[in-house]
Amino acid sequence: MPAKLMKAALQNAFGGPEVIGYGDVPVPELGAGEVLVRVHAVGINPPDWYLRDGFKSLPPEWRPEGNFPLILGTDVSGVIEAVADDVTDFAVGDEVYSMVRFPEGVFGDSRASAQYVNVPVAHLARKPSGIDHVHAAGAPMSLLTAWQFLVALGHNEPNPLQPHTHEPVPLAGKTVLVNGAAGGVGHFVVQVAKLKGARVLAAASGKNETLLRELGVDEFYDYTKTPPEDVVRDVDLVVDCVGGEKTGRFLKTIKDGGALFPVYPMGFADAEEAEKRNIAVSAAQVRSSGAQLAELAPLLSEGKIRVVIDSTYPLSEAAKAHERAAGGHIQGKIVLTVD
Repeated sequence: MPAKLMKAALQNAFGGPEVIGYGDVPVPELGAGEVLVRVHAVGINPPDWYLRDGFKSLPPEWRPEGNFPLILGTDVSGVIEAVADDVTDFAVGDEVYSMVRFPEGVFGDSRASAQYVNVPVAHLARKPSGIDHVHAAGAPMSLLTAWQFLVALGHNEPNPLQPHTHEPVPLAGKTVLVNGAAGGVGHFVVQVAKLKGARVLAAASGKNETLLRELGVDEFYDYTKTPPEDVVRDVDLVVDCVGGEKTGRFLKTIKDGGALFPVYPMGFADAEEAEKRNIAVSAAQVRSSGAQLAELAPLLSEGKIRVVIDSTYPLSEAAKAHERAAGGHIQGKIVLTVD
């Protein structure tokens, strides 16, 4: 009997947004400990475009070979279509959301940009009842990143980004500067820090000031006019949601004994200064966690954490979604809708 087919966003080569097409692939077979989710929406994240272009930022020996056709994506919201025989905590018809198989699926094994996806129950939680599938799909990776950086790591896996385990710092009564505060991760970092009692300073382009004020920031810096590293001093923590080799410029804003958390830690070159001033420089490797998504669901449902949507595109126009991502200055999340 021929395999049942589904539509998916596919790529058959590494490159720009133009390599993403749309076509038929078999519906995945259900494995032990999994559910089959009928996808309603898919959140787009930086690892999607990193994989699309072949992870060019990695050394050649680390780059994926490309098991084409690739199906990008990790973040989904949808309805359970089937459950494996050993699954007891979820049932057909449940509305759920997930970050699927990350980071183990980083090279294309998550396969979420499709009409159906298999999800391990350990990565699954019931969708927040107070928001729709589009907003639920916009949350998992970016919100888990903010939560695991700031509140609770939630796992004991080794960190491939650094030799030591990432440790969140207490936020109540502290001052936190968030760079890239309007982006996918940044707008969640702002809200989580406020939720945990911090005074929050936000750096972003001027067009984002109104949004960030609505999300609760106490001070706003338009980096195109006033680079925060030139004027801010004595903060307890900087969360640099841009990161990279320039993240060291924020050391001057941090009090001795404070912390710098770059979301993208590769290229940091100021370890000597940080060590001299006892500033902890640390990053978390975000990992799938159904338990943490279940913990976060009431906060999302009740509006205590808000998912900001930059734009939506149908699954068939995933290439356009990646074009939007390539244009930069994203406010919140880009989401694909699935028929």
